[in-house]
Amino acid sequence: MSSDSSYANFLDQANQDTGTDKAKAQSGKGKGGVKLKSVDTEVPATLQKIDAVYVSEADEEFEGVALTWDGEGELDGDSFAELVGHTDSVESLSTKDFDPKGQYKDVISKVEKEVEGKVKVFRIETDRARVEYYIVGIQSANGKKKVVGVKARAVES
Repeated sequence: MSSDSSYANFLDQANQDTGTDKAKAQSGKGKGGVKLKSVDTEVPATLQKIDAVYVSEADEEFEGVALTWDGEGELDGDSFAELVGHTDSVESLSTKDFDPKGQYKDVISKVEKEVEGKVKVFRIETDRARVEYYIVGIQSANGKKKVVGVKARAVES
């Protein structure tokens, strides 16, 4: 019985709040990692509810992305990082590198139908093991541009 109570005491101590969550929250990182902007304008209806899950250790659904964009030319990693509020570098991937087995071709196709030009894939690390993948492109309407597409959160350890 003594070993059970010792073990219970150990678990109680291990689960105590050490105050480190406050420090992580103040630095902008923690359990959820960096918070990135992904919507500041209306998401196209076809991208609002994607019936697909990005398979990783977290298996997260794809979410719509729609951001007002005043940039010129092609969307690149630096301009995308600035757009979503990320201060570190952003990795650009081809759709083939992102989806080598073709399991997300329907998701990519839905984004392709909404944008002009090529679809871009960006990978952003939000903390040590969490990343966000953005499948996006530029949509123009009435002289206004926006970056639209989808994103998926993943855990990669």
